[in-house]
Amino acid sequence: MSYKEAISIVIPVYNGENSIANLVTDLIDRLSISYSLEIVLVNDCSPDNSEAVCLSIFEKHKSIVKFLSLSKNVGEHNAVMAGLNQVTGNFTVIMDDDFQNPVMEVVKLIEFAIVSKHDVIYTYYDKKEHSFFRNLGSRFNDKVATILLKKPKDLYLSSFKIMNKFLVKEIIKYDLPFPYIDGLILRTTNSIGKLEVRHDKRINGASNYTLKKLVSLWMNMFTNFSILPLRFSMIVGFVFSLFGFGYGLFAVIEKLFNPHLPIGYTALIVLVSVFSGIQLMALGMVGEYLGRMFMSQNKKPQYSIRKLYTI
Repeated sequence: MSYKEAISIVIPVYNGENSIANLVTDLIDRLSISYSLEIVLVNDCSPDNSEAVCLSIFEKHKSIVKFLSLSKNVGEHNAVMAGLNQVTGNFTVIMDDDFQNPVMEVVKLIEFAIVSKHDVIYTYYDKKEHSFFRNLGSRFNDKVATILLKKPKDLYLSSFKIMNKFLVKEIIKYDLPFPYIDGLILRTTNSIGKLEVRHDKRINGASNYTLKKLVSLWMNMFTNFSILPLRFSMIVGFVFSLFGFGYGLFAVIEKLFNPHLPIGYTALIVLVSVFSGIQLMALGMVGEYLGRMFMSQNKKPQYSIRKLYTI
C-alpha cells in the first residue's frame, strides 16, 4: 500500500447552509483518493440551518468529517482555533465556507506545500472577487500588519492558507481569549511561502464581515501583538505638550508687548478640547490593554464546544 500524506482541512461555518455540503463533497471527491483526508467543520453558532446541514454531512462521511458545534458565536479566528485543536494531519488547510476558493486550488496549495517545505503557505489573488468594502478593509489590515507585526510588504494575509504540523502545534499553545491567527503565525516562524490561486465570485449570500467584525479583528492585532499603539499615544501626547508649551510661551510674550490684548476665549476652548481628546484617547488605549489583560486573567474561553461529533 502506497503512503498517503495526512491532510486536515478546517472550515469555520457561518451562514453556510447553501454552500458547505457541496464544498465538502467536492473536497472528498478530489482529495480522498490521493490523501488521507480529515475535514473539521466548526459551526460558529450560525443563525441559519448550518447546524443541521453539517450534522448530515458528518453522518454521511463519519470516517472523514469531524463536526464541532460551538455554543456561542466567537468569530472566525476563535472558531479556527477550535478546529486546529482537533486536527491530526501533517498539513492543515484553512479555508472559508463560501466556495470562493475552488477545490482545484486546494489541491494546488497542498501539492505546493509538500514540495516547498515552508511552515506556512499564504495564497494571493490576481483579482479578488470580494466587495469594495471587504477589499478596502483587507488593504487597511495589510498596511497595519506590516507596521505592527513586521509582516513582509509583499505578503498578503489571506484566510486561505496551509500550515504544517509543527506550526499548528505552536499556534494552539496560545490559550488566551483574543487570538489572531496571522499574528500567531508571524511571531512563530519566518519560513513563509506564497502561492497565487484563483478567486471566484460568491454564489450564495453576502460576506459575513461587517464593520464591527473588522474593527474587532484590528483591535486584536493592535493590542495583542504589539505595544506600538501605546508608544504612539505617548508620542502624540509629547508632541501636543510641546505645542501647548510653545503656545503658552507665545501668549505670555504677546501679553507683555500688548497689555490691552483681551483673553482669547476661542483659543482656550480649542486647546482644552484638543488636549482633553488626546488624554481620553491615550487613556482609552491603556484601558483597552488593561481590559484585555483582565479578561485573560479571568480565563475567558476562546470558544465553548456544545457538541463534538467524531468517531
